Amino acid sequence: MPSWLLTWLVAINLVTFAAYAWDKSQSRRTGARRVRERTLWILCLAGGVAGAWIAFFALHHKTRHRSFWSVQIAASVLWTVLLGVVVLR
Repeated sequence: MPSWLLTWLVAINLVTFAAYAWDKSQSRRTGARRVRERTLWILCLAGGVAGAWIAFFALHHKTRHRSFWSVQIAASVLWTVLLGVVVLR
């Protein structure tokens, strides 16, 4: 795997987890500014799949939203195929 891709995946997963954690902490505060759902989806689709899954289950955040399940599963399939192609190349 190219080093730039590994660097990207580590960074995007840390950012994704942090965004989910921030949103979870803000969800408990009345009137607090939240992270848009679209932003969380984009982070996941951009490669933050592992960070999203960890936050999803460890923080129990967004687990009741079907849209998040759909995006996370689609992103997982996408990145599994993409990484498979890169590694097996």
